[in-house]
Amino acid sequence: MQNKLIQAAMEARKRAYANYSHFHVGAAVETSQGKIFPGCNVENASYSLTMCAERTALFSAIAAGEKEFTRLVVATENGVSPCGACRQVIWELCGDIPITLVDESGACTETSAAQLLPHAFGQQDLGA
Repeated sequence: MQNKLIQAAMEARKRAYANYSHFHVGAAVETSQGKIFPGCNVENASYSLTMCAERTALFSAIAAGEKEFTRLVVATENGVSPCGACRQVIWELCGDIPITLVDESGACTETSAAQLLPHAFGQQDLGA
């Protein structure tokens, strides 16, 4: 299934709307039921309104009623990791899931949400 997830992230990257940064990102999240939800970054002239690929994929899955995730893939030109905001959202919605970072050649780096966001802040910190 991981190859399908990587392919979905790489395909989503092609659909990114990155007219300002020209940095195309694709992501794909897999649910516990084996469903795949892709996402791409969508930029806006007002940068604060930009949405990252990781959050697009996760929010689409949540909107479809999914709540349990098993893996996330992020595809970029050079295999960089998610931004801080995405790391926090990944932790909140997925917990410590495996994350694959893939570059445009298909080379992969394996990591996890806990590795990307040590000492994560979550609901337990709010007494929820």
